[in-house]
Amino acid sequence: MRKTGWILSMCFIAVMLLAGCTANEQAGKGSSSKGEEKVLTLNNENEPTSFDPPIGFNNVSWQGLNNLMEGLTRLNEKHEPSAAMAEKWDISKDGKTYTFHLRDGIKWSNGDPVKASDFEYAWKRLLDPKTGSSAAFLAYMIEGGEAFNSGKGKKEDVKVKAVNDQTLEVKLAYPQKSFLNMTANPAFFPVNEKVVEKDPNWAKDVKTFVGNGPFKLTEWKHDESFTMEKSDTYWDKQTVKLDQVKWLMISDRNTDYQMYQSGDLDTAFVPAEQSEDLLKSKDVQIEDQAGLFFYRLNVNMEPFQNKNIRKAFQMAINPQDIVEYVTKNEEKPARAFVSPGILDSKGEDFREAGGDLVKHDTSEAVKLLEKGLKEENYSKLPPVTLTYSTKPENKKKAEAIQQQLKEALGVDVKLANMEANVFAEDQKALKFQFSQSSFLADYADPINFLESFQTGNAMNRTGWSNDTYDQLIKKASQEADEQKRNRMLHDAEALLMEEAPIIPIHFYNQVYLQKEGVKGIVRHPVGYIDLKWAQVDGG
Repeated sequence: MRKTGWILSMCFIAVMLLAGCTANEQAGKGSSSKGEEKVLTLNNENEPTSFDPPIGFNNVSWQGLNNLMEGLTRLNEKHEPSAAMAEKWDISKDGKTYTFHLRDGIKWSNGDPVKASDFEYAWKRLLDPKTGSSAAFLAYMIEGGEAFNSGKGKKEDVKVKAVNDQTLEVKLAYPQKSFLNMTANPAFFPVNEKVVEKDPNWAKDVKTFVGNGPFKLTEWKHDESFTMEKSDTYWDKQTVKLDQVKWLMISDRNTDYQMYQSGDLDTAFVPAEQSEDLLKSKDVQIEDQAGLFFYRLNVNMEPFQNKNIRKAFQMAINPQDIVEYVTKNEEKPARAFVSPGILDSKGEDFREAGGDLVKHDTSEAVKLLEKGLKEENYSKLPPVTLTYSTKPENKKKAEAIQQQLKEALGVDVKLANMEANVFAEDQKALKFQFSQSSFLADYADPINFLESFQTGNAMNRTGWSNDTYDQLIKKASQEADEQKRNRMLHDAEALLMEEAPIIPIHFYNQVYLQKEGVKGIVRHPVGYIDLKWAQVDGG
């Protein structure tokens, strides 16, 4: 993923009242009992970028989207793709043609039937260059997809076809073992063609939004909260135990934790200041998450056009100190890009096989900086500004990086911050010299991490371009021989780390406080949560 994505906190409030009780009497009890409406309140941290599937390509959008909508498949409680809008599918012997058979009677939240043509329309819209989706590259495995998105092909040549209302045929350019995982990704959700064509802004307001998932959108106070309720039109509504979910937008983790402490919230982040004590608590839970926090260096801006200067910055930064003294949430320092726990095509841990590819070495960093300065005929390093998305945790990391670079290289780095959505747009436009970033996997395959840095990829955001790297990723995506494919991907990652357009800091995990009253929330390692099976006391 491709994207700015943030690990989201969650909060719980028992809202509805027993007969004869007042709201004040019930607030903050942290549990529900029989007869109460089952309500969960979560923290989305920030305003969703969009609830339009090809546009909302980040965590703050995915948290809502994954519960308001549904694809052909859905990740189950074991994080495996399972039947969803499609009840079954057939795969050709060569692994390139998938025929999906949709369920009988599936509906949109406005009562319209969900048709195979909604998927055809949605996927071609995802690839349409006019849409401008950062997620379009995920659909390049579809025959004709890359050509259409790059302006070299036509929409009608994209091999996605609604054979009839309940049958969708998809032809891939090459076999893709992760395809059923990908069809569970929000980027591949259907959209109601009639609704989209009538109103291009359909996904921006509760009155016009139409979904097909376990919940329906009932309220949206922009930059404050949004609310969803159990959908009566969802095909598997009997599985859904919650009546309502309210998502707040609280960016400060200390505020989040204070609300948890007061008994008003049921789940929360673990603030760094309290982490040492809280991590010993039985309330704290830690789960895997496929992704990492890192920094991007813009190779089109001085001084980062120089590889040795980039390497100097990369080697001067100490990720171990960041996780030990700044984040304090038991994250693993990142010394490469692909997360631990991601298996290669042979079923082996890709990170273990690849090992550490970045080392912290201040003396070598100084030598590389001096070499780079000479190569560019700099008498001194040009001014450097590190830009981060406004959030207390991001500020702390940026300040730590600023201090490390000063101590190791004698470089004075200026800090600048920006509101999240504006930050994301400016980073895409390559307006930053040195900026924070994050990646959360779209599907569990090493290539998903590495494909982002191909030339022209919407997720590149560094200006870096390398023909050898591009060819390694392209060949690996089409290689049937597992051993050869793995070697190509390891070579590509090593090249990416050597060229240093990015500086990995730490791999993500999911660390949260959760009281006994809430259960069944599924936190997928690929970066979003599922509330289909969630329950509160009495649920």
